[in-house]
Amino acid sequence: MKHTFQTFSVAEFSEMKYQMLSWCNRFNICSFLDNHHYRLPGNSYECLAGCGELSRLSVNTGTALSQLNNWLTEHTGEWIFGHLGYDLKTETEDVVSTHAHHTGFPDLCFFVPQYVFQLSETELKIGSIYNDQQEVMQQILGVVTTTVVDAPHIRIKEKLSREQYVETIEQIRQHILRGDCYELNYCMEFFAEQAVIDPLQCYRSLTSISPNPFSAFYKVNSSYLLCASPERFLRRENNRLVSQPIKGTIRRDQQDTAEDTVLKETLYRSVKDRSENVMVVDLVRNDLSRVCKEGSVQVDELFGIYSFPQLYQMISTISGEVKGELSFTDILQATFPMGSMTGAPKRKVLQLIEQYEQSGRGLFSGAVGYIAPNGDFDFNVVIRSIFYNEASNYLSYMVGSGITFYSNAEQEYEECLLKADAIRKVLG
Repeated sequence: MKHTFQTFSVAEFSEMKYQMLSWCNRFNICSFLDNHHYRLPGNSYECLAGCGELSRLSVNTGTALSQLNNWLTEHTGEWIFGHLGYDLKTETEDVVSTHAHHTGFPDLCFFVPQYVFQLSETELKIGSIYNDQQEVMQQILGVVTTTVVDAPHIRIKEKLSREQYVETIEQIRQHILRGDCYELNYCMEFFAEQAVIDPLQCYRSLTSISPNPFSAFYKVNSSYLLCASPERFLRRENNRLVSQPIKGTIRRDQQDTAEDTVLKETLYRSVKDRSENVMVVDLVRNDLSRVCKEGSVQVDELFGIYSFPQLYQMISTISGEVKGELSFTDILQATFPMGSMTGAPKRKVLQLIEQYEQSGRGLFSGAVGYIAPNGDFDFNVVIRSIFYNEASNYLSYMVGSGITFYSNAEQEYEECLLKADAIRKVLG
């Protein structure tokens, strides 16, 4: 089923974006991917969305990747959107999952949309199989978007206390001292029960406070992901794979330009952050070497410092040329879960994460993205996100950081709170 596209001019980009998102949200399934005007390497679309379903694969781990491979073969040459949950690690690394999550997302979901939207500053391309692009455009223009309302004041609880967190980090550091691992990404959950929010308004609030290049409003039935991620997991363009792991975070000072510059330089020179970053770069190089031509894997940028509204982040870029006719699932088998959210060596830290974390990650530290008709794809890392189950009124967010020998538990806790700052503001 091929989508036919028709192009319409856009008078007011921001208004059109939220009208389009509101229109997409009427469907049971939609994926709205938002770049927020960043010009990072590899950027393709300012805003890309798919909604409605012509076909859907929604499964939990077990044989999910083989089912996905078969399903993708049936839908070669079509637009596809979807997600990969963290628990697919049981198939890629043979590590069992022991914790439940309550967000309602399956471990894997992909769909061929009824409608595809490509929005830029000046035009909107609407793709449909029904030849109803004019009618859809009129409906979108008729959507009345409300301005951002007050924060909902959700009562957030912590899964573990600050004291428990500090104690756990010290236990993880003992594993590092013993040589069990070099770095481990440890995450904790904050949650609310009987929470009632407007997902559209919360997404809009979150991305107005923290507009990031891999943001997403993603809905599967009554489960919502409101994502303001700054991180790319993996992109394929022709035969080139690109991964851009983030390791290294420091706050920004928006009031004092001189202090802001000092903070940026502090991050760049940080021994602890460079140590984390180079470890994940080595891990990603190793992952990509399993699916790329010998000698083609390279580090395009090491310790790049990138500016975001609240934070500076240390980002490295690694790329390689895919060998042979490897499929999307072949590539996932070698690279998922992403090293920035696990640590090294990957299989060992996945086991330790199960031992020490208190919550199932679910879609957190998974990936959301798209596969284009030509086979190119782009997926983010699901971090800086609110998860909301509208059926059970369960709301949660998770934050984490990379633990190394140099880690100070109190400072790691503060870094986690810093990463969650925008979410905390949105939820009041």
